[in-house]
Amino acid sequence: MTTTEAAVPFLSIGEVAERTGLSVHALRFYEREGLLVGPVQRTSGGRRRYTSLDVEWLLICVKLRESGMPLADLKHFAELVRRGPGNEAERLQLLDAHRQRVDAQIQALEECRSVIAWKVGVYAEHLARGEADGLWDPTT
Repeated sequence: MTTTEAAVPFLSIGEVAERTGLSVHALRFYEREGLLVGPVQRTSGGRRRYTSLDVEWLLICVKLRESGMPLADLKHFAELVRRGPGNEAERLQLLDAHRQRVDAQIQALEECRSVIAWKVGVYAEHLARGEADGLWDPTT
């Protein structure tokens, strides 16, 4: 390791995996697919060296993927960020469309939760009164 390499606090792929919750395999995949906003630096021995900015970006990527953003959209977002200033309106449009999809999913889940809560109440009430026999019994 050179003096310059030692001066900057770089992280290994294992450390980044630990900090982001992504596997080493997933980190390599993200790199291959062009999902990072900058090239991953390498040591003179070829080992990957990540920065805190790489980790911050990956944490955003993790949340976008967990919220259902398609890989193609994430890739496009990364491409826009890599291009630098001047495409903020396009980034906003991409993120806003994703937010709208997430909002729709949340609304659908809230409706599902409402039905489930209602059914829990029905069963709890019947059980509390000792009247659960035959409750939605398809054999009667």
